[in-house]
Amino acid sequence: MTRTSFRTRPRTAARACGALLSAALLAATLQTTAASSASAKGPEDRGGPDCVRTEGRSGEAEQVLDVVRKAKADLRLKAVQVRVAADGQEVVTDALGESMTNVPAEPGMHFRAGSVVFSYLGTALLQLVEEGEVGLDDTVDRWLPDLPHADKITLRMLGNATSGLHDYVTDPDFLAVLEAHPFRQWTPKELVGYSLAHPLWYKPGTNWSYSHANFVLLIAALEKITGTPIDELLHQRVTGPLGLRNTRNSFTPDMPRPVLHAFTSERGLYEESTFWNPSWTTAPGAVITTHICDLARSAEGIGSGELLSPRSYRTLLNPGTVGLGGATKTCPATVCVKQTKARHFGLGVLVVNGWVIQNPSFSGYGAIKAYHSSKRIAIAVSATKTPKTPAGNMAEEVAERIAAELTPDTPMTLS
Repeated sequence: MTRTSFRTRPRTAARACGALLSAALLAATLQTTAASSASAKGPEDRGGPDCVRTEGRSGEAEQVLDVVRKAKADLRLKAVQVRVAADGQEVVTDALGESMTNVPAEPGMHFRAGSVVFSYLGTALLQLVEEGEVGLDDTVDRWLPDLPHADKITLRMLGNATSGLHDYVTDPDFLAVLEAHPFRQWTPKELVGYSLAHPLWYKPGTNWSYSHANFVLLIAALEKITGTPIDELLHQRVTGPLGLRNTRNSFTPDMPRPVLHAFTSERGLYEESTFWNPSWTTAPGAVITTHICDLARSAEGIGSGELLSPRSYRTLLNPGTVGLGGATKTCPATVCVKQTKARHFGLGVLVVNGWVIQNPSFSGYGAIKAYHSSKRIAIAVSATKTPKTPAGNMAEEVAERIAAELTPDTPMTLS
């Protein structure tokens, strides 16, 4: 599943609920594969020569690879893809291990990117604010009138996870269904229904707690605001301008070739999970795949605020979350997590000691993108598991070790 660095959430699942959502949200379920040019395949869809192993490695590149090799062995990983860049220039790109038995992992292999898309949503929302199309503190009842508490929940609260909505990914009923049916196609109505089956954790805007439902709803609102399907909107505003040719949505569980295969022991036995249906992770049109070179470019582009004004970039990094969070009588500390200057959630991103991060982890895939604006270093890691790999997103651990080697004074401490 998609994770935050606070490690507050379990795996994933869904119970069909009543018609509580707006027409805008329901309309998202009607999109088909034909609606998206991003899912069409052609020569440009392949990993291709733009994402290959570094030749003529520098001493710094070998330094990074030594860290990655040791981490792969220590964590008993099946495959690790890595790319590090400094000042926009490649330091090293490589892949270690196997995608499948006797099939070596390659840097250009595609993998699922999960919550990386949330950082794109935050950037697109801030662009619309800059253009005067919406205000961050506009309540969502204008676009999602059937959503409970819509007159109290704002666009800012959806983007920075302060709405108070429960995370459907932690609902035991949802988890049970997801575990039993990993190929099931989910709708936004079903997903958000699990969240709405619970009371709010707190009055909107007064605390902090992560919920995938926030971003499902933010997508519905953005589509209504712009009149544009989310896959097209993000291509126009984020992935296109950043040149992310291998980062795209798919309305099916299929993935562009070549594919980095994933395996997991989530259901009690070690099994391939590459083509488990990722529709539960967010709304249709924002279920993305990428490769390691695009992920590093995404880290740099989003993490540096390349597509935003200086003022909006500051908001991306702290939209009012610092100082929020903490246990209450109705919300435990494991859910309402304290947000500090050194460690907090921004607008679809995590900020940890100056690193701007997203760290998706679900169905055997683990990845992380991180950028430090003052150091101008981008780190991207993707990792897959063997039966002996520890639980959790081990790409985080690999990235932490790389950061410790390259920037020991600014650790990327996620645990």
